[in-house]
Amino acid sequence: MSGIHPIRVLRAKPLWIANGVITGVLALLFAVFYVGANIDPVDHMTKLPVGLVNADEGVGQVNLGARITESIEKSTESEGKIDWKVMGEKELKEELGKGKLYGALVVPADFTSSITALTGTTTTGTPARPTLTVLTNQSAGSLGSGLARTATTQAAENASLHVGKELTAQIEAGQAKLPAAARVLLADPAAITVEDGHPLDSHSGLGLTAFYYALTLVVVGMLSANVISGQVDHALGYTHNDMGPLRLHRPLIRATRVQTLVISSTLMAGLSLLMGTLVLAGAVGIMGMDASHLPLLWLYSVCAIAVTGIGALGLLAVFGTPGMLVVTLVFIGMAVPTSGATTPIEALPGFYRFLAEFEPLRQITGGIRSILYHDAQGDAGLTRGWVMMAVGLVAAALFGFGVLGWYDRKGLHRIPVETTPEKTAAPA
Repeated sequence: MSGIHPIRVLRAKPLWIANGVITGVLALLFAVFYVGANIDPVDHMTKLPVGLVNADEGVGQVNLGARITESIEKSTESEGKIDWKVMGEKELKEELGKGKLYGALVVPADFTSSITALTGTTTTGTPARPTLTVLTNQSAGSLGSGLARTATTQAAENASLHVGKELTAQIEAGQAKLPAAARVLLADPAAITVEDGHPLDSHSGLGLTAFYYALTLVVVGMLSANVISGQVDHALGYTHNDMGPLRLHRPLIRATRVQTLVISSTLMAGLSLLMGTLVLAGAVGIMGMDASHLPLLWLYSVCAIAVTGIGALGLLAVFGTPGMLVVTLVFIGMAVPTSGATTPIEALPGFYRFLAEFEPLRQITGGIRSILYHDAQGDAGLTRGWVMMAVGLVAAALFGFGVLGWYDRKGLHRIPVETTPEKTAAPA
């Protein structure tokens, strides 16, 4: 024992430098990932998918609905922020129901006839102002739906003014006289209304319950991996287990690194059945979250926790003590901003869109969205969720067991094997 007081360890510069570097880098990375991804979604928005439907039946050879949709497409073509998907009403309903559109603009069937009535040249009576309908889709994310609503409403207003200017010029060229009220209406002929294109149940968190449920699965898997890793080490006698003032210790059972990961992963897979059940019971049974396809939701929850946990166990085993920081960055730091739940993928900077292609939270969130909001349709994100979880599990197994197997072959055991010194012959 040394006679140095424990507090004097604070004088050691390496202690301050090492911890300063680690915590400083962690703080910087979280600031970059969280703030950088969400600081200006409008400026970074690229090709946000929005539906565009022209249901206008026209009058004779005239179809003002086609003219106004064409005006909308041309006015936003150079900006590249909105990707207008021209489609029919049936296809629009299907795409909104799969969460593939953040919103839509619908031109009604009587659009041309209603505007023609404003001129007073074909009908009598009080003309009704036609209405362009902007549809939102909270199931695709509240922020994404809000961005689509703003952009679509602005495009519809500009198109209405553009068509009104053309019609006014035509009327004046024909030397027709309109009442002042009709002239005012014709200058901006279309009214704009906003409706929910894919209504959700009241206990759906405005389209955010899927994200928070998926985040719960990832956090539970990640934290459970940390707990299981420590408890397995204690069971094998590699570490102490402090319980308040008590320190518990078990006899050492030598195990290779690969064997230790097998034990931890098996424990994680088994306990995922319990954790997935309790997450579902807490969210749906206790808190009343709206959910359907409960058996499928349970199975998906169990698999998501197991895959996340096994992946985290591999990182903890490979990197050792710094492994928890790596796990936190991979499953939380880089995952939350790229999940597509708070900020749509199309509104993220390029680097974050790249991360979103393989970050686990985005894949899990897509599957949960499909189950909760889109009737568990495969092409609404559920198929991708299953496939990416399988890919993630294989990648985690190859990385974890591959690196740990190399450690074992190199003799990099956690506790070096004791060797018996060779006996030497006594001198004559």
